[in-house]
Amino acid sequence: MAEQPIEAGITITRVFAAPRELVWREWTEPERFADWFGGPEAEVPVSTVSMDVRPGGGWRATMFSGPRRREIRWKGAYREVAEPERLVFTVSDQPGEEAYELVTVVLTDLGDGRTEMLFQQRGQMTPEQYERAGAGWSTFFDRIAERLAGG
Repeated sequence: MAEQPIEAGITITRVFAAPRELVWREWTEPERFADWFGGPEAEVPVSTVSMDVRPGGGWRATMFSGPRRREIRWKGAYREVAEPERLVFTVSDQPGEEAYELVTVVLTDLGDGRTEMLFQQRGQMTPEQYERAGAGWSTFFDRIAERLAGG
């Protein structure tokens, strides 16, 4: 049986024990974003985070990753903003290049104070790069879950 080609990219679905508006704020408020973006192995100083959350608005954040504190400068632009349900933005850590990934976050109110988050990232990375990036995003989302649970 021939293998079906898999579309390159990342798709992650998570359910958070929090109202949709709170999950939205994790993605759109610098203080919250700085706390979870990068997961436990990185630091994102809130002073480096800028977010102009509107279509055409830009965002940026500087991450210091790992024990050697490798500096990664993230940037992008918002393509779609439909509060509190849909956020589409570009992301790149390549200075001066036009290469970027497209991220889509869809938040669905499940009732009972729970929210389903559908996260997708598509672009130009290799399957191996997507695998690593997906593992990274998963640790970031673990941190969101901790934050929303009050941890």
